[in-house]
Amino acid sequence: MAERTGPTARDHEVREHEERMGDTYRPPSNLPDPEPQDGYVFRWIRSSIFGDADNRNVSMRFREGWEPVQAEDHPELMITSDRGSTFEGNIEVGGLILCKTLEANMQKRDDYFKKKATAQQESVDRHFMRQSDPRMPLRSGDISRQVRESTTVTFGGGRPPRSDTD
Repeated sequence: MAERTGPTARDHEVREHEERMGDTYRPPSNLPDPEPQDGYVFRWIRSSIFGDADNRNVSMRFREGWEPVQAEDHPELMITSDRGSTFEGNIEVGGLILCKTLEANMQKRDDYFKKKATAQQESVDRHFMRQSDPRMPLRSGDISRQVRESTTVTFGGGRPPRSDTD
């Protein structure tokens, strides 16, 4: 019987493949992620729904600054575009088209929506606080220490407890 003296090149290839696969199984994504590009953000935009073109959505996203990604710019995706697509030369999967925009545009958009959400929350808080009454404030910080310390809670109102011997 022949003895092995060391690992062969094939053993090394198998080991590398196992390391790349990882410890857990993850099913492949229906929408692959493109290789990141400095300064850009990627997003899948709906271009059709139930086979009908969604021109309104696509037009709105293009006005927001999204632009379709060219298939030749991302050969790693290896995707065949949808048949009958109006976006020839772009990456389209299942009625979704891959688009990109500058990170600065996304930061401006995020800031806008954060500001809008903050204004809405402040409006709700103001409306809620209008219903506050000094006798029963809505926030514990509104109650003075003196009132908190002097308040006691009692149950039963004035009748002495009944005894079993009566």
